[in-house]
Amino acid sequence: MNDPPEPHHTMPPLDPAEQGRQLHSLADDFDALHTRVRDASYTPGTDALQKISPLLLKAQKLTAAVLVRLSTLDSSTYTPIAGSRSSLEYLAAVAVASTLAGNDLASALLANPYAGAPSDGSPADGAPARTARRTAAPTKVSGRLADACQQLDRSATGCRDAATALTHDLRAARDTAGPAQEAAVPALTDTQYDALKSLAPGNGMLYEGARRGPGVILVATADGTRISIATFRALNKRGLVGRDMTTRLSRGQKITVTKLGHQALARPRPTTAAGPARASSTPSAVRGARR
Repeated sequence: MNDPPEPHHTMPPLDPAEQGRQLHSLADDFDALHTRVRDASYTPGTDALQKISPLLLKAQKLTAAVLVRLSTLDSSTYTPIAGSRSSLEYLAAVAVASTLAGNDLASALLANPYAGAPSDGSPADGAPARTARRTAAPTKVSGRLADACQQLDRSATGCRDAATALTHDLRAARDTAGPAQEAAVPALTDTQYDALKSLAPGNGMLYEGARRGPGVILVATADGTRISIATFRALNKRGLVGRDMTTRLSRGQKITVTKLGHQALARPRPTTAAGPARASSTPSAVRGARR
């Protein structure tokens, strides 16, 4: 059982170069499939089924990859950036085009003549009828493959358009965010500061503690620092840490300290004087266990 989405979940800033690289790689995959479909050689019947089926499966995998990229960007720090809607719409359009390409490939299989026996009561399937079907099939199948090529070409173009727009948006936002981001570093309590410092090396994990009952979420650190889920959520809400949402909690989600988090650590450690008066009388070992 995964913990519910946090109302103000903050992901680490996106790397423009990496995001652009992934979209260009996806465009290259569409180009490669376009070439395979364009150059497909087959004879009607079983051979066509064996040659076209892998192309359909590849188109479906690429559609799934597009949806993953769209979902990732839609739930990331990219969405508040000016111009981000255009990139998301580009990817949504790619999902349409790649789906239509898959539909065209499936339609090519439907146009393919099969040698199965007709149903009882159907007209006799004599040699002339079979010959006619096999004669007409190549034109129908080729037309569907040509339609698929057009949609695959649109998919590749859409991915590259999205990559260009996204890279421009992220770089523009990064270039203008420096001074404002520095001034927005939030103040921390000593507990939050120690927790952030423990997570800074990048070895922290958020996971589901099955032994403590369903829905119990725990934080693990390399140095053994005890961090409560409340402290993690406070850091997460302030944009100081993020977690890898592509991994299930049952397997552990890697915790990353963001650039803003490292800026907070660069400031002096807060004193305990600002905290509750009783904190000074609490043994340090107990106080550490409550983080």
